[in-house]
Amino acid sequence: MLQIATGCQARLSMLHPAGPAAHTIADLWWVMLACGLAIFLLVMALLIAASYRPANPSVDGKDESGTRVWIWGFGLGFPLVTLAALTGYGLSIGERLLPREALDLVTVQAEARQWAWTFRYGEDQVIATEGVLHIPAGRPVNVEITSTDVIHSFWVPRLAGKLDAIPGHVNVLRIEAARPGTYDGQSAEFSGRGYREHVFKVEAHDAASWATFLVGGTQ
Repeated sequence: MLQIATGCQARLSMLHPAGPAAHTIADLWWVMLACGLAIFLLVMALLIAASYRPANPSVDGKDESGTRVWIWGFGLGFPLVTLAALTGYGLSIGERLLPREALDLVTVQAEARQWAWTFRYGEDQVIATEGVLHIPAGRPVNVEITSTDVIHSFWVPRLAGKLDAIPGHVNVLRIEAARPGTYDGQSAEFSGRGYREHVFKVEAHDAASWATFLVGGTQ
């Protein structure tokens, strides 16, 4: 219940996006909700219509023809068309979220463990922070995610989707903050006692603040 309650808060809600990837995911959520609601209303309408069906349907063949329309049209055709459209839309969304090459791309490393996160910056990884991921606002960031012990999950709902942190493997997630600010993140994977407190922050800097951070860092 605690996970459900915290997920409804604006600071951890994907319905309050603060970056392009999060906006794309929110759009997908709303499309899925609208389609699900439309299907629900259609099914309810069909149930109501069925309840008013005559007790003695005609036997001249018209009722059998109508039954075939209902079975093939609404029982098979409608679900296939709807699911195909949603699948195509979902695949196109997935393509847009892939970490492709981009201008001004920043790469950081995120290493999970029970129950903390370490973030490293630059090719030499001299700068490292604990519990706070620093990124530049308005620029795409590839987060290279891994783990030192068990499987965790990197998730900043307002900036992007979630991706597993797997021992011995690196997964890359593209995130971007539209404006400077502080965003909440958490591990969304049950990985033993303490996972509820396995949280972190993302600090998105303006250009000047980001340059200062790269020079001084926060050990």
